[in-house]
Amino acid sequence: MKNNKTNSPAYIIILLILAGEAVFILPFVLQRIFRPTFLETFAINNTQLGSCFSIYGIVALFSYLFGGPLADKFKPHLLMSVALILTAIGGFYLATYPTLGNLHILYGFWGFTTIFLFWAAMIKATRIWGGTDKQGIAFGFLDGGRGLVAALFGSVGVLIFSFFITKDIELTTLDERRVAFKQVIIYSSIAICIIAVMVFLFLKNLNTSEDNLVIKTNTLTLSNFKEVMRFRTVWLLMIIILCAYFGYKMTDVFSLYANQVMNYNEIDSAKVGAYLLYMRPIIGVVIGLLADRTRASLWIVIGFILMLVTSLVFAIGTINDGSTLLFILSIGTMALGVYSARVLYFATLEEGKIPLALTGTAVGFISIVGYTPDIFAGPLMGYFLDVNPGELGLQHVFAIMAVFSFVGFVAAYFLHKRPKS
Repeated sequence: MKNNKTNSPAYIIILLILAGEAVFILPFVLQRIFRPTFLETFAINNTQLGSCFSIYGIVALFSYLFGGPLADKFKPHLLMSVALILTAIGGFYLATYPTLGNLHILYGFWGFTTIFLFWAAMIKATRIWGGTDKQGIAFGFLDGGRGLVAALFGSVGVLIFSFFITKDIELTTLDERRVAFKQVIIYSSIAICIIAVMVFLFLKNLNTSEDNLVIKTNTLTLSNFKEVMRFRTVWLLMIIILCAYFGYKMTDVFSLYANQVMNYNEIDSAKVGAYLLYMRPIIGVVIGLLADRTRASLWIVIGFILMLVTSLVFAIGTINDGSTLLFILSIGTMALGVYSARVLYFATLEEGKIPLALTGTAVGFISIVGYTPDIFAGPLMGYFLDVNPGELGLQHVFAIMAVFSFVGFVAAYFLHKRPKS
């Protein structure tokens, strides 16, 4: 690839950041921040919510496979804007409080809109923006910025929820909480529609010197899958993303931990999830800069070490409602590990010398295995949380995370030991 520097304007990465998180607000971020409220207002338990995530993951599995080559065939702004609009339409339907069966259908629909049309297109656009020498900062800005967008959505969501709760949360009825949470969903959906229009209008200006690599390559063939399978980096990234993404899914339970173990109320526990997201932009930028000066794989190794240590701290039951400072330090350290690994997965594509023209295909192939936690993490965590409600169930899921963290560490170590050519 001849592009040695970032030629695309700065507003392009800002659009990628906005779109990159907005598309996942409805399927994931609201549940992460408002998990106790979401379960209560939709009258479902953790296992049932996990089954929704599984439906999403099953649809996403096939979407990764076919959506990757699609991103090598069409311009990112077209795919991404359509994906955002369709996802927002699903949000307006979510605000009607559908039954569990229809919620499953909705999550399957989101699996298609957010992955088949969106995911590989976003990754490829980010790689183009970063050029050959700024992959760390490109993906650092992307994931860190996405964290800031998620945090802002979360904070505004908490504000909207609080605004429609006119008295102490403990004194409200379920119907009052349902009305308040409905407003959060509607306002989020409107915001996503606005971002979709911005993406369609302005992302078309993405570095035109790379157009031949974006839309003219014939990628819808088995030979391209065979080509990406030759790279050792591809296979190691499958394992690394699988383990790191499971760790990221575990951040869904922080608000639940605050509610059930630390005894925070629903609003305060939602604030824990929202505040934690503000770490992502800081970590993303710092880790991205460090990765460009060293190697992205080194910081992925460090991230898994932090995840392993802190998950063991939670698993052995050290943290309770009498250890607030330790709780804050532990979730902060775990977030540092999770976000460090997450920021840099795809920055290693350049380190592994995978051709830019095959980025979409490589991302799709890697993601087939890497993002399978979308299928099994929700039901797995939901089972342990429902069978052993409270602290014991949470200890069990953190113990499972420790296992994934160790496996991810081993894969990241082998990736880092790969000679830098």
